[in-house]
Amino acid sequence: MARKNRKSTKLPAGAGILARRFPEIWDAYAALGERCAEAGPLDPRVRHLVKLALAAGAGSEGAVHSHVRRGLAEGLTKEEIRHVALLAIPTLGLPGAVRTMTWMDDILEASRKPR
Repeated sequence: MARKNRKSTKLPAGAGILARRFPEIWDAYAALGERCAEAGPLDPRVRHLVKLALAAGAGSEGAVHSHVRRGLAEGLTKEEIRHVALLAIPTLGLPGAVRTMTWMDDILEASRKPR
């Protein structure tokens, strides 16, 4: 099942390279993520908000981009996503929250442009 998901989901560049070079490792990693998601009571929308906040706290631009995309696909609004950056101000400080918001906007603003 993880292999099917790996091929059907467009991965960020670095993750895509790893998945192509080491498919068994990627499949195990994807399966771990699925088991972690299924282990608790949080619904997919809440899980995406939590993962977005964790990515922001870790300072991972790629993970913020990924979780914004996934959140939008899950039906999160731009306002809900941006609220995560505002909630980060007391914990990450204003610079960390602004950094997170600019990473979010990389995706949120791109989704408004006609293709």
